[in-house]
Amino acid sequence: MARKKKSLFGKIVRRTFLTAGAVAVGGVAFGAYLVNRDHDNPLVAGEGEGVFNPFVKIATDGTITVITPRAEMGQGIHTTLAAMVAEELDVPLSSITTEHGPTAAAYYNAGMMEEGAFPPAFHSGLGADAQRSLMASMGKVLGLQVTGGSSSVIDGFDKMREAGAEARAALVTAAANRWSVSPDVLQTENGSVIYAAGEQSATYGELVLEAAEVEVEEIPALKSRRDWAVLGKRQMRTDIAEKVTGAPIYGIDVQLPDMLYGTVKISPRFGAAAVSFDDTAARAVPGVLDIVEIETTTGKGFGIIATNTWAAFKGAEALQVEWGDAPYPADDAGITNRLVAAIEAEGTQSLMDRGDVDAAFADPQGTIIEAEYSVPYLAHATMEPMNATAQLTEEGLTIWAGTQAPGIVQSRCAALAGLDKDNVTVNTVFLGGGFGRRGEVDFPLYATALAMQTDGKPIKVTWTREEDTTHDTYRPAAMARMRAVVPEGARADAVEMKVAAPSIIPSVIARTYPNLSAAGPDKTLTDGAYNQPVNYDNFRVSGHAADLSIPVGFWRSVGHSYNCFFHEGFMDEQAEAAGMDPLAYRLAVMEGDDRLDPARGVLNKVAEMSGWRGSVPQGKGRGLAQSLCFGTWIAMVVQVDATDDIRIEKVWAAADPGTVMDPRLFRDQVIGGAIYGFSAALGEEINFEDGQVVQQNFWDYSFMNMEQCPEFEIELLQTSPHIGGAGEVGTPPAVPALANAIYAATGQRLRQMPLSRDVRFLGV
Repeated sequence: MARKKKSLFGKIVRRTFLTAGAVAVGGVAFGAYLVNRDHDNPLVAGEGEGVFNPFVKIATDGTITVITPRAEMGQGIHTTLAAMVAEELDVPLSSITTEHGPTAAAYYNAGMMEEGAFPPAFHSGLGADAQRSLMASMGKVLGLQVTGGSSSVIDGFDKMREAGAEARAALVTAAANRWSVSPDVLQTENGSVIYAAGEQSATYGELVLEAAEVEVEEIPALKSRRDWAVLGKRQMRTDIAEKVTGAPIYGIDVQLPDMLYGTVKISPRFGAAAVSFDDTAARAVPGVLDIVEIETTTGKGFGIIATNTWAAFKGAEALQVEWGDAPYPADDAGITNRLVAAIEAEGTQSLMDRGDVDAAFADPQGTIIEAEYSVPYLAHATMEPMNATAQLTEEGLTIWAGTQAPGIVQSRCAALAGLDKDNVTVNTVFLGGGFGRRGEVDFPLYATALAMQTDGKPIKVTWTREEDTTHDTYRPAAMARMRAVVPEGARADAVEMKVAAPSIIPSVIARTYPNLSAAGPDKTLTDGAYNQPVNYDNFRVSGHAADLSIPVGFWRSVGHSYNCFFHEGFMDEQAEAAGMDPLAYRLAVMEGDDRLDPARGVLNKVAEMSGWRGSVPQGKGRGLAQSLCFGTWIAMVVQVDATDDIRIEKVWAAADPGTVMDPRLFRDQVIGGAIYGFSAALGEEINFEDGQVVQQNFWDYSFMNMEQCPEFEIELLQTSPHIGGAGEVGTPPAVPALANAIYAATGQRLRQMPLSRDVRFLGV
């Protein structure tokens, strides 16, 4: 169905300069045609079915299917995106089925790209707004179909509601044409169009074939929040039945006729190749059919093709390989030296430099305090190990994978197989955990490489847990050196933060698009440090990219995951130097900036929830931390019992994402994010010896268990003027709030992760 529609993006402001990786724009960014042009609808109507746009199709039997453009990895996004359509289509959510979208530019994620703009979320004005608009335009023009950055609701809020409203308008028009009345006299309710005066009604299924031919000239006005019947309320998850019944919905469940099975054994030293190998014993393993060499932009090693997965695993175990040397320091001490060298060198970027920091330290109006914090590399450790199924035939390449980036998988696997990307089909299935890891292309690339050796037969390539743990794209190791001038009884006069870490964006680009440049600042390096709700008169944050070629990637909350630990741990140190309560100090730090009202709101709310101003029993302590992460303001209080091994007793959190689509799902994501952070605090780390990752499996890289899990109390506010994300925002404040609680209980200041290096936790 053809239609006309206003562009999703505002005007591109002339003479705006944008640095985003290798992109610099002066003048009109891409041209009005590219920005305003709608991508082609990839959906084709089947028998007895009408397609209204890339997101909605309805069958004559009344079945409504919503194509969800984002990957479902446990965050409940299929439920929320479908609810947006249901709201405007005037149907209950229970009447909708959901499907992962096909690989198509129509499912681009402008919201994720917009979040990548450099100005802090609370900054507005011509320059900040123009940069966000340009970044969003990049997402559309490039057709980036990616799930990440807690952006799915932000990006889908208008798109999905408009898709429902457009379908509803077409159905109403079709009914009006059938009954020769004005559309204005018709109503919709529960999947039907109703003409009350004529005592007539027709279901959407009865109208769909006529409605699919209607051209909607302009999207109708969307419902106001006060009129919502579906959104803003707790919903039954659309995927719950499949998950509780154990339906085969994950990549690891894929089964096809004549399927072969495989695994990989990639160099344990990143970037190194095999010096020599002996595959005699591996080929002798019953069920092993072939051993092939693999080399892609993501790694070098071997693939094992077999008649079953266990045989492939045993073949990999029997394969004897001598690997080359690592192109990076061989152990933790060498890695730390690289971080130190980086932080002592000139910064590679400074996205925050307010006032005159050097002058403030040269003539300090208060006490100078200093601190150094550090964190290790971390793995994603998804419950479902990396896997993908691929089949290469004369018709093309077909891939089945739980991926956060199907468009990138399509283009990179096409390049490896020597195909046009239009000859590659990517079937996205449910993800058994993502956290950023399944935005990578290594696991589908390796499946493609093996499919090129199987004479048209499909092959499911599953990694062992050990292969998964030792070949991740890790959360970077990082360190911070911080100093502040703190007067007695007042906020700091000057604060300087230096952050050193390997740079994520160049690492991702090098293995994904090696022909592209990654010049320019990398926001992820200092995200969560430079753009937080503070109003120091003199404030500088510098990023120092460390020369380390260990692959790093997007880990839940990305730069916020370590910078919030640095920022909020040092915030408590400033409060102590000022002789102030940590809550009062944070409020003082924000004085003079009305844009920070949502931050004040969540701080005061969590203080009220936790009884912050009340007393705490002997041996216990409470710690506070706050964060502005992916558009959502959050404050968290953690209470610990330190009378014996430290136990996290209770967690209070107040979050303000502006608009809440489903309060239960949002609370669940805050809790899940906090547990992810606590898991890192309780003992997770990736160490290196002889150039190789030490940790192998869940026994030496474990999560917080049920015994250790605290009670949670979550409150949601809706005062922020912008919609924020949910999936990652609970992770950043969890660790500093815990560390600050331990200090309150024991007097021991913790500045390195995992915290279990210095204290003992229950069950660790």
